Amino acid sequence: MALATRTDRRPSFARTVWDSTVGKKTVMAVSGLIMLLYLVVHMIGNLKIFFGAGEFDHYAHWLRTVGEPFMHYEWMLWLVRVVLVAAVVAHAVSAYQLSRRDIRARSSKYAHRKARASYATRTMRWGGIILGLFIVWHILDLTTGTVHPGFRHGHPYRNVVDTFSTWYGNVVYIVAMLALGLHVRHGFWSAAQTLGVGSRTRDRALKTLANVLALLLTAGFIAVPVAVMTGVVS
Repeated sequence: MALATRTDRRPSFARTVWDSTVGKKTVMAVSGLIMLLYLVVHMIGNLKIFFGAGEFDHYAHWLRTVGEPFMHYEWMLWLVRVVLVAAVVAHAVSAYQLSRRDIRARSSKYAHRKARASYATRTMRWGGIILGLFIVWHILDLTTGTVHPGFRHGHPYRNVVDTFSTWYGNVVYIVAMLALGLHVRHGFWSAAQTLGVGSRTRDRALKTLANVLALLLTAGFIAVPVAVMTGVVS
């Protein structure tokens, strides 16, 4: 007589956390903060363009040699890229699943209208989609040169000036950076609440920090195409 085998294994701790709403929100918060840290560093690096082609090109070359001779050429850069891709995927998947879960939970209409959410809150979903599409465009434009006719490998300063010398390059970039500012403003605040950092005494400071970060990132990134358009950088 064959013995019955038990197949109903208990889910792992990681799976249990991921399946929970709190777990997905935590993944969103942590992955968002990883991307925010990268954005701050990336913006600072971008601003080196104001110090001339030599300074900017040297910085771009340095990014590919970080860790040498212990690590090979571009290994550190690829490590950062892998972490960022993982963060973007985790952020997008958790956001999508939370959104679907929220929609399913709305079995009936609210008896009373909720207070109107802020503009940033109401556009988080579309802002995320815009940023996702922009990331693809940005890589194809200034990393691989696939959609950049005048792209030249090894000449980052020239490539940046060239792409922002076109009207469509400026429109795509500026619209994306405005969406980024709104996303960061609301996302940083949400992450703080999810991770338990917020409190009655710290809420005002966190909101101020979120606004300042969003403003600095937006202004810092937009400063480059504006400088090219006005001839400050050429």
